[in-house]
Amino acid sequence: MKNILIIGAGRSATALIRYVLENAQRHGWFVTVADADPELARQKVGSHPLGRATWLDVMKVNDRRALIERADIVVSLLPAHLHLEVAHDCIRLKRHLITASYVSKEMYRLGDEARDRELIFMGEMGLDPGIDHMSAKQKIDEIKAKGGKIIAFRSYTGGLIAPESDTNPWHYKFTWNPRNVVLAGQGTAQYLQNGKYKYIPYNRLFEQFKVVDIQGMGPYEVYANRDSLLYREIYGLSDIPNIQRGTIRNVGFCEAWNALIRIGLTDGSYPILESTDLTYHGLMEAYLGNSDKNGSVKERIADFLDVDMGSDVMNKLEWLGLFRKKKIGMGSATPALILEKLLLEKWKLEEDDKDMIIMQHEFEYELEGQRKLLTSTLVLKGKDSVDTAMSRLVGIPMGIFVKLVMKGKIKATGVNIPVMQEVYEPVLEELKEFGVEFIENERDL
Repeated sequence: MKNILIIGAGRSATALIRYVLENAQRHGWFVTVADADPELARQKVGSHPLGRATWLDVMKVNDRRALIERADIVVSLLPAHLHLEVAHDCIRLKRHLITASYVSKEMYRLGDEARDRELIFMGEMGLDPGIDHMSAKQKIDEIKAKGGKIIAFRSYTGGLIAPESDTNPWHYKFTWNPRNVVLAGQGTAQYLQNGKYKYIPYNRLFEQFKVVDIQGMGPYEVYANRDSLLYREIYGLSDIPNIQRGTIRNVGFCEAWNALIRIGLTDGSYPILESTDLTYHGLMEAYLGNSDKNGSVKERIADFLDVDMGSDVMNKLEWLGLFRKKKIGMGSATPALILEKLLLEKWKLEEDDKDMIIMQHEFEYELEGQRKLLTSTLVLKGKDSVDTAMSRLVGIPMGIFVKLVMKGKIKATGVNIPVMQEVYEPVLEELKEFGVEFIENERDL
């Protein structure tokens, strides 16, 4: 195998492309980076002699298939809903496929066809999902190997801003897809607690957060991920009474985000009419509905939210500019798109800003009659707004896996996620070279 195709040159592709090009030099591979913005692809490839950038509109079937046909392995960094188009081409053309996205039911249905053709389709090979699976499964297997019985597993991850670059009252800036941040949590969160199923609908999700102590970092808020139950059998924990996955945010974030939900600003299901000329102030007034109370729009919003005018929540909303008489300037945009546009201005990473990834696993288990708690924590900061921790931790695991496949080290065919030892052992071991090391602490309960 000689040829690698990377589709997508966006924010998460930087570290992946750099890693694969460096290894291309050592192993004689050729790397093609395709994107709808060929200039962006050219910037990522640079003048590397074993790489080329090219234009691709992924919806142009013939162009897409022509590129895939010339590759041995395809890495798709497209939006999740487009992976399936690429996957069908890879089945047809007998090419391996790697993505960082959650594996959909439709993708899993391709498993038999991929296996019959001896193809490796690996999904969830990034950070979260990805490193979370690998690091958790490694510890679960270790605990079981010494005779331990796991009775609780909790896993939390957050893409945050490093303390030295934290310059706004939300203590947050965009380090990944802004659309996903705005729509995060929509649906119903599901998890297990003391053997009982728990469900939190979106309208209550950011009210029912919990505060978790992160080793060496202090308290952070965690809200539940959509479906923690999916991973019981995959992790070998089918009989576990406690399992929960969650997203980490700084203290104060959840209450303020919940205010945006209650107002209606995260809804992407309908357009705001005449939103081009509507001001943010006018939008907020429109959301007050039939309120006949006196006072300014800001005062009435505070009353609706049942918070003080000088509260942290109101300070965050005002800092966003939601009470300014500035035109939105987007025609027939949904509330979620209007919010995304505003946040893109306010939560933008400055050139020298550093992001920060936090991941923490908690394993409660019984061994020889003693109950124990093992806490495993990763904290990694980026270098600047381009070389981010997010880009590295999404891209480098994919790059390492590409190398393993290209060198014939992976035997697991079909559609999989990285929970098998032949994947997690070499990937986690090499990730240590990039500063990806978990600090462990164990105590008796």
